[in-house]
Amino acid sequence: MAKSTEVKQTETEHNQTQPLYRTPLYDVAVALNARMVPFAGWEMPVQYSGITKEHEAVRSQAGMFDISHMGKFILIGENLIDTLQPLVPSDLSRLKPNQAQYTVLLSEQGGILDDIIFYYQGEDADTGTQRGVMIVNAATCSRDKAWISAQLEPTDITLEDLSKYQALIAVQGPQTTEKLQPLVTENLDSIPFFGHLNATLLGHPAFIARTGYTGEDGFEIMVAPEVAVQLWQTLLEAGVTPCGLGARDTLRLEAAMALYGQDLDTSITPLEAGLSWLIHWDSKGDFIGRSILESQKTEGVSRRLVGLEMQGRHIARHGYPVKINGEIIGEITSGTLSPTLGKAIALAYVPTDFARVGQSLDVEIRGKTYSAEVVKRPFYRSTSRPQK
Repeated sequence: MAKSTEVKQTETEHNQTQPLYRTPLYDVAVALNARMVPFAGWEMPVQYSGITKEHEAVRSQAGMFDISHMGKFILIGENLIDTLQPLVPSDLSRLKPNQAQYTVLLSEQGGILDDIIFYYQGEDADTGTQRGVMIVNAATCSRDKAWISAQLEPTDITLEDLSKYQALIAVQGPQTTEKLQPLVTENLDSIPFFGHLNATLLGHPAFIARTGYTGEDGFEIMVAPEVAVQLWQTLLEAGVTPCGLGARDTLRLEAAMALYGQDLDTSITPLEAGLSWLIHWDSKGDFIGRSILESQKTEGVSRRLVGLEMQGRHIARHGYPVKINGEIIGEITSGTLSPTLGKAIALAYVPTDFARVGQSLDVEIRGKTYSAEVVKRPFYRSTSRPQK
């Protein structure tokens, strides 16, 4: 299969004069003959046994990904939730201990600085301090850290950056609990979708969250580097398939999950990206970018992110023009040949007038145009994934 859109775009973004970071699982990946590529400043495996094989393993059994390149922040302080509220459009006060919220960091213009997950761990009964974990994208980690730190001044909230000191492994697929449970003291079935807990894994402390980027049931596990190596080897022996960035990209695209830097960026607002469900207008007070989003809500947006299904197997890649009657009206942000559906699928921004389901459009591919149709998202929905 052709290289995924996620990897193709990002390979060229890193300044090659700077050394690439390596995760604690780098040597393990090399020993398994993984093909390594530069990604957001890290040397990461794009595939092991092949993108299609890895993709299918996650859809039908269980696969594991080294995602240690992701940014990992620990936030601690009194009134942490109240302090973070202005930074995001979602109402974090709704969160109970061990619950999480997918949301976005916004600029004053309502543009998306990054999409993140915030995991609320609760309040210390003795000190009254609240604690949370924030996972951010690797490519925006440094920028996010600086921006959040600036917004938190002059509060007593501390931000500890564990990005290069903790490993993160995602285990995804319908057999995940079966494969992972023998290694964990706590009952994994007790963790709801977007729930999390501090657990004991292989006799060591671990942060385990029922979240993921594949559209399947699964867990994301943050542990010390040496524990990550042990966990990877143990899961490998249990028959869990090692997966790289290529399969991660095809899986997330089938589930219509956005990739920051392609489907989302600072020029795009949540309403344009189809993320209006993240904005808790009624229960939320003021937040950065609210006035812009309120104007968009009232006046409507001029473009929207849509799902496209190509008529035929011609693959629409990132940056390809979207046309109607020969006129360019938008462009593809992500595209692939779906291993699960056997169809070429894509995401694209098009004018709102052409964003309705059933709309026929054309995509220019290497100088020729091919037909596409706007379809409902996600392209694929798991029957085994728990509901929130």
